[in-house]
Amino acid sequence: MPRVVHESHITLKGDRNNNMMERLNGEIRDREKVMRGLKKSDTPILTGYQIYHNYIRPHMSLDGKTPSEVAGIKIEGDNKWITLIQNAKLNS
Repeated sequence: MPRVVHESHITLKGDRNNNMMERLNGEIRDREKVMRGLKKSDTPILTGYQIYHNYIRPHMSLDGKTPSEVAGIKIEGDNKWITLIQNAKLNS
C-alpha cells in the first residue's frame, strides 16, 4: 500500500479551472529557460507576459477571445500593444 496519496484535482469554493493560469506559468518557464533565469524579482518581463496573456493573446477555451474581452474590456486598434501603451500613458 502506497504511503503517498496524490490528489489529481483540488478546488476551493467550488470547481475552478486553472488552465489559463497554468498556460501563463508555462510560457514564463519557457521564456526563463532561454533567458537563463530572471535576473531580478521585479522584472518587467513578468508584467509583460501577464498583459499579453490577458489583453492580446486569444484563448481557444474562450472561443478565440482574450480574457479581457470576456470581462467586457475591448482593446481597439490594429496593434493592441500600441493601444495599451497609449492608454497607459493617458491614464498616468
